[in-house]
Amino acid sequence: MFCPKCGSQNDDGCNFCKVCGVNLLIAQNTNDARNVCDKNWLTTLLLCIFIGALGIHRFYVGKIFTGILMILTFGGFGIWVLIDIIMIATNTFTDKKGLKLNKNFNKYLNGY
Repeated sequence: MFCPKCGSQNDDGCNFCKVCGVNLLIAQNTNDARNVCDKNWLTTLLLCIFIGALGIHRFYVGKIFTGILMILTFGGFGIWVLIDIIMIATNTFTDKKGLKLNKNFNKYLNGY
């Protein structure tokens, strides 16, 4: 279950968010759409920095067509890659469904 306030992922049996403390039982009854995807922000940023010209970061978030275009144009001759790096760093880059990338590192730090 994702927290509607901070977007962090919590265990399904939790009553409160482990990051911000919001009551998840009340939030569960609201019909707010989740606004954070399951793709990791740091992974996307590193893929874009090191092999951005191949568009691998776009394949990672599900944007297959633009990933192919990036391969064919070598990342828009570097300009497209630079724009993507800035967008990912400022957390305005989204996945194919329009959801923001997940910046929650708790599951990686805790080992699950």
